[in-house]
Amino acid sequence: MKKQQKKSKEVEQCLVLIKPDGLVKSLTGNIITELSDTELKIVGAKVVQVTRELAEEHYQHLKEAAFFDELIKYIMGHYHTRRVLALVYQGENAIEKVRKIVGATNPEKADPTSIRGKYGRITSAGVFENVVHASENAPEAEREIKLWFRPDELVYTVFDTEVKEVKIDKMFWKEKEEVKKSK
Repeated sequence: MKKQQKKSKEVEQCLVLIKPDGLVKSLTGNIITELSDTELKIVGAKVVQVTRELAEEHYQHLKEAAFFDELIKYIMGHYHTRRVLALVYQGENAIEKVRKIVGATNPEKADPTSIRGKYGRITSAGVFENVVHASENAPEAEREIKLWFRPDELVYTVFDTEVKEVKIDKMFWKEKEEVKKSK
């Protein structure tokens, strides 16, 4: 069982998503390198194929926005690749540190030295291809991390958990016939 890490008031988590345009432009290394300047720890990472349900839940606060459908298509990879790299960073003032390096949501208003300022753009359809997502505040970070990750996918137990007995079917790699016969 994983140890629950002691949390001080300053230690927080931040969800970072490297969005489809960031992946298709091969910016993953650049983005992670820039985020390493924060000296925060990565406590979770995975590649996700974003479903419509996940996208809509993630962006629920923008449901009434005129650009909502385009945003959902964008995060699901309709314009680039159907993958997102989801990361959880943890450390003192994680959200503030990450958001400073990531820059403003609108790439045209972002500091030109920030990730979004360097690599983002606004399409002719008005979609902000801003390369990354970063949690805005602690309550949003908790909601988003719980949406994108299960507790056992993080190095530390960062939020309260409970154990439930469930029956679950899992997929396994199929063994080749030669391997089965030699056993």
